[in-house]
Amino acid sequence: MAENTIFIPTGLAFSFSECLWFLNRNFDDCLHSIDGNQIRKALLVNEQPVLISISEREGSLQAIILKGGFSPEIKAEIVRYIIDWFDIERDIMPFYKLIQQHKLISYMSVDFHGLRLTGIPDLFEALCWAIIGQQINLRFAYKLKRRLVERFGESIEYDHSIYYIFPTCEILANVRVEDLREMQFSARKAEYLIIIARAFSKGEISKQKISSLPDFTSRQKALTAIKGIGVWTANYALMKTMREPSAIPHGDAGLLNALILHNVIKQKTDLAAIDRFFSRFPGWESYLVFYLWHALSRQ
Repeated sequence: MAENTIFIPTGLAFSFSECLWFLNRNFDDCLHSIDGNQIRKALLVNEQPVLISISEREGSLQAIILKGGFSPEIKAEIVRYIIDWFDIERDIMPFYKLIQQHKLISYMSVDFHGLRLTGIPDLFEALCWAIIGQQINLRFAYKLKRRLVERFGESIEYDHSIYYIFPTCEILANVRVEDLREMQFSARKAEYLIIIARAFSKGEISKQKISSLPDFTSRQKALTAIKGIGVWTANYALMKTMREPSAIPHGDAGLLNALILHNVIKQKTDLAAIDRFFSRFPGWESYLVFYLWHALSRQ
């Protein structure tokens, strides 16, 4: 095996093509590039920019380091990132058994077979993205993210293309509200992004600190204690980064639309019906949210 190549076994019920479809929904995402059946992504590994290409090879994911170091430490971090990003180690067959018992969504176990809850391994990035995307359409949210990333993020040039890395908290902690306002961020979003960046850069909050807390409630409380992080934002990050199984971003417009589409509810205000529905999937609520989002994106 070449020095720059890593193989990561994926096991059963894993579909790289489904995960790629989710990541390539005709939005202008500046943090990865998909070409056919491979994805390129730049990462900051041990403070060193690294560019990788990921593709599928006979029951494994093949990660090739296109640019950056090949040390065992860097390779180990890349493996951890990919496993986390695609939730590779989770056995999702119990989830399929649950949804197969519900006729409104049973088709998902076949049509979306192997789709993993594609996450955002970096907690700071997940919180920032949740704030950027609030109360605006996704296309504009991706434009705002691109402006932020291209101005303040590190990048790697390879094969006549530039690959960007989400800005670090230390960089965004020193950004001015006016800088973000020039990019069409609202004053409130600009303020919240800077507040959260400063909290991370000072060590007041981190993925390690949140993961060390004993339960979902305490983790949610720790996040919402930071100005700018509401319950929806906290639950989104707990779902996408911390893999909290019961994290439901209540009130999410896409989720509500998907529930209406599947005849789970008639009105978006029918909270009791929503609670009854999710109570049938204990430990898999966040996965069900992700599958409902996926179903809506296919419409």
